[in-house]
Amino acid sequence: MLDIEDTDHAGVRLLQLSGRLDTNTSTVFDRHCSERVGLDARVAVDLAGVDYVSSAGLRVFLMLAKKLQKGGGALVLCGLAPAVREVFDIAGFSRILTLVADRDAALAQLR
Repeated sequence: MLDIEDTDHAGVRLLQLSGRLDTNTSTVFDRHCSERVGLDARVAVDLAGVDYVSSAGLRVFLMLAKKLQKGGGALVLCGLAPAVREVFDIAGFSRILTLVADRDAALAQLR
């Protein structure tokens, strides 16, 4: 199960996720982003409520980052629990995606 709360914060789209981002739920997140996130959007994804991310979930973040970079937008991820951060580190995604400590830092970086 994955819940997505989608709000606007002074022009920055905040996607707050809670649950698991796995093979089943990554398609829900991917569809949400495809339908509601523009190419030039500034997007912060708060993962504080996510306790598991699979390789399918990582792929969605990579594709979203590429889409936004190509369109002049930006992506910042925040609030990663230690176990989730470890997945990003092991996969090498910590070096290619922007990760910050919390929502305030993410919003500040995108303004």
